[in-house]
Amino acid sequence: MKAAVTGAFGYSGRYITQRLVDAGHSVITLTNSTGRENPFGARVRVVPFHFDQPARLAESLAGTDVLINTYWVRFNHRQFTHDQAVKNSKALFQAAKDAGVRRIVHVSITNPDIHSDLSYFHGKAEVETALRETGVSHCILRPAVLFGKEDILINNIAWSLRHLPVVAVFGRGDYKLQPIYVDDLAAAAVANAAGTINEVVNAIGPETFTYRELVETIKSRLGLKRLVVGVLPVLGYLGCRLLGLLVRDVIITWEEVRGLMENRLCVDAPPLGTTKLTSWIDEHRETLGRHYTSEMARRVDRHSAYRSN
Repeated sequence: MKAAVTGAFGYSGRYITQRLVDAGHSVITLTNSTGRENPFGARVRVVPFHFDQPARLAESLAGTDVLINTYWVRFNHRQFTHDQAVKNSKALFQAAKDAGVRRIVHVSITNPDIHSDLSYFHGKAEVETALRETGVSHCILRPAVLFGKEDILINNIAWSLRHLPVVAVFGRGDYKLQPIYVDDLAAAAVANAAGTINEVVNAIGPETFTYRELVETIKSRLGLKRLVVGVLPVLGYLGCRLLGLLVRDVIITWEEVRGLMENRLCVDAPPLGTTKLTSWIDEHRETLGRHYTSEMARRVDRHSAYRSN
């Protein structure tokens, strides 16, 4: 099989690519980070996205059997927006159709909603609709939260617990998350690349936590004694903005706070992943949260590899 993976030098795309090359498939990656070191060497050919040149984008995908798409942006910024990510995703899907790609596996999010005023979840729903309208055979994977060595959310909660005397949760912290191990998601993406039916799969892990339980679990597993308190959501958000200025990052956006509190990272579905976050934390307790992981640094620096936590 010849596969194209978006973002093979990033987070989930890297795990997906590793599984593909280990299985002996031919792989190309479409990426905005052509300056990053290619950890796969000659096994993976690197191609720029060319979103603004549809013919070149389709040409890049010529002869490809399956496209596995992880492309997205986490939040709106002056350098990137959800609206632009939607536009680019539509161009990518149309290019795949024009190139004769037989199957698209797309990584979305739990609970996308075309009627939501949250641009992340609205945008994800718009992209899913665009994929369906291509008529190309597809599988949509909907993960909630990913965890792994290159993770941001779980690592930075651990970092906060290691470095701050008090850690706040938004409100009561009773909204839920279902984290899935990034390599479990990768395994599902590769398995569904060989499929033929159109389907949507909720890609969640085997454990469900309230947000407060998640913070308390990380604290307990790392053997830390910290006070975890509930605060007014707007105060928690403002505190994160202040801390963000110190670490030069966007720790969380108000839209992300709302998405959490609207329970958009939880679904009533059987687990897809088998790796437990609790077991993974135990395995990585000596390194988890030792260093802060910056989303903005990854976006601005298109040459350095993602650091493992």
